[in-house]
Amino acid sequence: MELTQEKIDVIGRIIRHDRKFAGHEDLYEDFLNEACQRSLAIINAISSEATLEVYLKKVVTTSILNVLKNSGRLRRTHSGYKKTDEVISDTVAHNNTVDYSNISIVYTAPVSEETPEDISMKKEILQKVVDYVYTIHNSDTEKKYLDIYKLRYESGMTQKEIANELGLSQSEVSKRLFKLMDRVKIAFN
Repeated sequence: MELTQEKIDVIGRIIRHDRKFAGHEDLYEDFLNEACQRSLAIINAISSEATLEVYLKKVVTTSILNVLKNSGRLRRTHSGYKKTDEVISDTVAHNNTVDYSNISIVYTAPVSEETPEDISMKKEILQKVVDYVYTIHNSDTEKKYLDIYKLRYESGMTQKEIANELGLSQSEVSKRLFKLMDRVKIAFN
């Protein structure tokens, strides 16, 4: 499967408008290659242009961060991503001024509001996954792929609980889950 030139151009436009692109123009080709590879598996499955745009923005942001991390220009810190030279200067400044021995750390998960496009895209992708699971199950019903899928992802059961429920070994449930997810990935390609 290949991306059309039109979709490559859309990815390129999104990259050039991303705020992390400024100052790293020399890595444009790396950003583009990473974003194209990441979007290849699912880009043709998205029919809505608005959903595609939202999806590609997320892919581009992730791709830019990965390229910047891999090129040594960006490093993840406790306060988020920083340029490598900022991390070094922060470390030097903090090492001489702060006593960390009495600090307690409290983590609060960030709250992100999903846009209608995000919700629509997730529903569309999830529906495709479910459709593929049904197709896979119907082609091989004795493996109980649909039962395993529902128990794991809808009921939230562990592999051990699923094994007890279906009268299988835990390793067999693990193998079938892996095989199911592998076949779903192949179906997306």
